[in-house]
Amino acid sequence: MNYSSTRGGDECLVSAGAIIAGIANNGGLFVPKQIPTLNQSAIEALSALSYQERAYAILKEFLTDYSEDDLNFCISQAYCSDKFDDESIAPLQSLDDHNHVLELWHGPTSAFKDMALQLLPQLMSKALKMTGETAQIVILVATSGDTGKAALEGFKNVDQIKIVVFYPNDGVSEIQRMQMVSQSGSNVTVVAVKGNFDDAQTGVKNIFNNDSFNQVLNGHGYQLSSANSINWGRLVPQIVYYFSAYADMVQNGAIAAGDKVNFVVPTGNFGNILAGYYAKQMGLPINRLICASNSNNVLTEFLQTGIYNRKREFYRTISPSMDILISSNLERLLYHITNGNSAQVASWMADLQAHGQYDVGNQVLKAIQEVFWAGFAHDEQTSRTIKEIYDTYHYTADPHTAVAWHVSNCYRKQTGDTTPHVILSTASPYKFNCSVLSALTDEKSLMDRNEFVMLEELAELSGIPVPTALAELKNAVIRFTQVCEKTEMEQTVKQLLVK
Repeated sequence: MNYSSTRGGDECLVSAGAIIAGIANNGGLFVPKQIPTLNQSAIEALSALSYQERAYAILKEFLTDYSEDDLNFCISQAYCSDKFDDESIAPLQSLDDHNHVLELWHGPTSAFKDMALQLLPQLMSKALKMTGETAQIVILVATSGDTGKAALEGFKNVDQIKIVVFYPNDGVSEIQRMQMVSQSGSNVTVVAVKGNFDDAQTGVKNIFNNDSFNQVLNGHGYQLSSANSINWGRLVPQIVYYFSAYADMVQNGAIAAGDKVNFVVPTGNFGNILAGYYAKQMGLPINRLICASNSNNVLTEFLQTGIYNRKREFYRTISPSMDILISSNLERLLYHITNGNSAQVASWMADLQAHGQYDVGNQVLKAIQEVFWAGFAHDEQTSRTIKEIYDTYHYTADPHTAVAWHVSNCYRKQTGDTTPHVILSTASPYKFNCSVLSALTDEKSLMDRNEFVMLEELAELSGIPVPTALAELKNAVIRFTQVCEKTEMEQTVKQLLVK
């Protein structure tokens, strides 16, 4: 399996090379030359397998340069009982016949990013050995909250790799911030950016695309790479849990093998739902992929009109991991939906860079809408949905999951489609305890309350224990306090690396 850039060019790498590089030389994203398919018997066979075995069955189709032993080793190191608090790794909760919740937050940082970022460091470490790369790899990460901690935890103390995480100074929850600034590890650095996530993400992309700066780093023995979902090694593990959820539904009798399901995905950067698109292209019986946004509804507008316009008001919401206006992974979808028309993709991305928007036209939009549906929820609707889910099912959902639930209900009302829904739950409610507790108790003045008192109060309401790693933050030592302007990110990296 070879990988090339969404924007064309002659660069062609095997998966190990693409994972180390992170992003293509021309600024495009690596995509597989072809998407492998599984027949229905192979999909049905997944029901009898463990999550680790399911992961191997899917990943071996994309990571063909990894040996069976190496790939199984990476998987076993990533998805183990030392790191995940549920042996299912990604358990499926069936709340009724129509609503099934895929819990993706049982890993060490209580967020769905663990599903990929426990595996990516293992894949990258093996890739360095496979390719004979001798440079020190520097992982640059822009985070809207969860990617940062998951990447830090995954890459801490990994040989030959350093990691620098940038997060928006006022754009993450207090628990998310505490998780990052107290991170252990000799090879990690965390920096707050005066701006929003898009400012941090743009800064990281500019660093990657600055050839002269990269030459300076190379001269000092460093090579940049990414742990954001622009890196194929971050995206490909996410395909697995779509197949795993379907296998669990067949196994527990919620559906019969071959029946179609809808997946409802809260997403900002479009990586989580794009993994579902790959699963569908591989043959998983998916009827619709339903994209759920918050008030930063740039994706909803695009999927309804074909016009992507980032020139809009930015909102800070109670679902901050989706507070994003530039959805990087949409570029991969456009490449596949246009049958690999890299020149057209490059043109659209140039328009986005120069003018802040692009229009894919009716033909492309129609092809997209055959697979995707989109909706969004305001904060008030999100809070109300948290309460409704709790009152109906005694199930405690975080704000991102509630956004997806609200959009799921909107889809059913507007379409009349009765296909079973799998709602991707992307974070533990404890990561957003203030917002969840406020929704459940109707108390609106919790902002000044102690985070750890609220954790205990939420535990009493929900009946589920506080994740150990979050409870331990109460006594964590803050290691990182650096703050930089969004225009100073490159200089910050230089100061950290070039002594």
